[in-house]
Amino acid sequence: MAKLFCMSANLSTDFTKHDQKLEFILRNAARIFAEKNYHSTTMRDISRVTNVSLAGLYHYCKSKEELLFLIQDNCFGRVLERLEERLREVDDPFSRLRIFIENHLSFFAANMAEMKVLSHEAESLAGDLHTHVSTKKDKYTRLARKILKDIQQEQPGKSQIDLTVATYALFGMMNWIYNWYDPHGKLKVAELVDNVTRLFLQGFVAGLPANELDSPSKRRAEPFNVWRSSGEGS
Repeated sequence: MAKLFCMSANLSTDFTKHDQKLEFILRNAARIFAEKNYHSTTMRDISRVTNVSLAGLYHYCKSKEELLFLIQDNCFGRVLERLEERLREVDDPFSRLRIFIENHLSFFAANMAEMKVLSHEAESLAGDLHTHVSTKKDKYTRLARKILKDIQQEQPGKSQIDLTVATYALFGMMNWIYNWYDPHGKLKVAELVDNVTRLFLQGFVAGLPANELDSPSKRRAEPFNVWRSSGEGS
């Protein structure tokens, strides 16, 4: 497994020609995975786009799965490293949340293909590779949850949102921007961050009394099956 982690280890050391070539391959592989999806992409596709021979590709990565692993591991490593560095001197939980959202969105707005791959191919890795990436993802998720918990604790007496719901709702807002956000469009990253932060903290209708949400439909909420028959067969 040591060879697989060379990309992460080099984040803070010398960036060699080998690393540059590997990054070039990973960047292009991420773009192809995003366009065709991981399972439909072959090593020959990557060889064709990068102009690196198949033998050359296998010199850098022994398999397509290792390519996917390095893309995911490198992305989560970079996001976590930068976030932890920025949060080190900040105690206010609202400021920490703003930094968390800005760090996440600014990184992925500049790496849209990688964001799509992380979202769509989360379960395409197996074994130790999956475990290694999942460990970083879990650490990242726990950090977000801790920030939200700290914000709740500063609002005693207010109606509390379930922390699991809040955490994954936040990621849901951020992780799907690749479906609609244009980094070159009129909405700049700073404006995107501001809108997402205010929408998450204040809601779409800021200042709406809590009792306005206690409607009869809320109390009657139940699963709705698209199929009219609940039987498995006829």
